[in-house]
Amino acid sequence: MARDCLARVTAGVAVGGAVGGAIVYGTYEAFRFKVPGLLKVRYIGQTTLGSAAVFGLFLGAGSLIHCGKSY
Repeated sequence: MARDCLARVTAGVAVGGAVGGAIVYGTYEAFRFKVPGLLKVRYIGQTTLGSAAVFGLFLGAGSLIHCGKSY
């Protein structure tokens, strides 16, 4: 049971990171706010990693909560 739950949480974090880390959002924001020059690369990276971390955290937590329920 514990390994199955750990596998679900790990998969939830991985999927959340992949979905949250979509580069499209960071690129859109960089052009929308007219970030100058090479700062665009830094801004896109920060936005991508930040959204991936937050979404991965929440999806992992949801998987952990859901793991304890049996149907």
